[in-house]
Amino acid sequence: MEIPAALMKPRIFSGMQPTGELHIGNYLGALRNWARIQYDYEPIFCIVDQHAITVRQDPKTLRESCEKVAALYLAAGLDPAHSAVFVQSQISAHVELAWIFTCTVPFGWLGRMTQFKAKTLQAGGNQDSIGTGLFLYPVLMAADILLYQAKLVPVGDDQSQHMELTRNIAARFNKLYGRTFEIPATKLPMVGARIMGLDDPTRKMSKSANAPNHSISLLDPPGRVRKKIGRAKTDSQPGVNWENPGAGVSNLLTIFQAFSDWSDERMSLHFPDMRYGALKKEVTEMVNAKLEPIQRRFAELMDNRDYLRGVLRGSAARVAPIAEETVRQAKKRTGLYSL
Repeated sequence: MEIPAALMKPRIFSGMQPTGELHIGNYLGALRNWARIQYDYEPIFCIVDQHAITVRQDPKTLRESCEKVAALYLAAGLDPAHSAVFVQSQISAHVELAWIFTCTVPFGWLGRMTQFKAKTLQAGGNQDSIGTGLFLYPVLMAADILLYQAKLVPVGDDQSQHMELTRNIAARFNKLYGRTFEIPATKLPMVGARIMGLDDPTRKMSKSANAPNHSISLLDPPGRVRKKIGRAKTDSQPGVNWENPGAGVSNLLTIFQAFSDWSDERMSLHFPDMRYGALKKEVTEMVNAKLEPIQRRFAELMDNRDYLRGVLRGSAARVAPIAEETVRQAKKRTGLYSL
């Protein structure tokens, strides 16, 4: 029996690249939130390995990283019986739709994308040293989302430009060829805490940062977590100034509150005037306590690759019909030949 449209939950889609180590910023800013909201939606979560190869990757490492990230998705709380968890390259419709979009997107739209301009500047303006995939990957990102007719995309505000491009691509295609794609809402589900770098609390914690004490990996052992937090930047004040903490102290407090779910009132009663050594000790203990069950579940999943791969296969099989139907409609609209 078909479910009435009014009773269907809105579909959401999001994903992460399998490059670099997933860190507590990824968890507190996205993964934990995905787990919390998953039952309110029809959730599709992807490991976007085709985005990863916009820069050269070691093939063996990339394949292994896909399974590690899938295991972390599940260890962080995604329920494979409800949430689809798969690897992007399992479903060829992603790149098939991306090519159709590439042929409809104006060149200027992509040239204005911030990341491409930043990479061009880093290369001294020499575009010959930048892969074409880096220029075109926002189109693939749009295809990822629109392929599943997602209504909402739970990503942070740093992805707002890509989301706007996705909406523009959908609107342009619908105008040229007739309504085919759901235009995802720009109002996103609740996003998690914004965690900054331990070494530079003015910049968001990043997987691509190379500094050894920049981030805390979800798989860091307790001793390493202690060492990294111990070296985290604070400020010149003797203790926590609750009314006006420096950026580094504020970041440590944010990490503690995000993991503990303490209220502002409880935080304000507990931390004012606390010495930084004591603050770092409490943050370390909280982080390690919350990472322990994630790490334990991750180890179990990595020791049972048959189960993990079964989840990836089963999820891909579940969502592939949605993707294939979308591509079928797009091909029909554009006149591409099929029987």
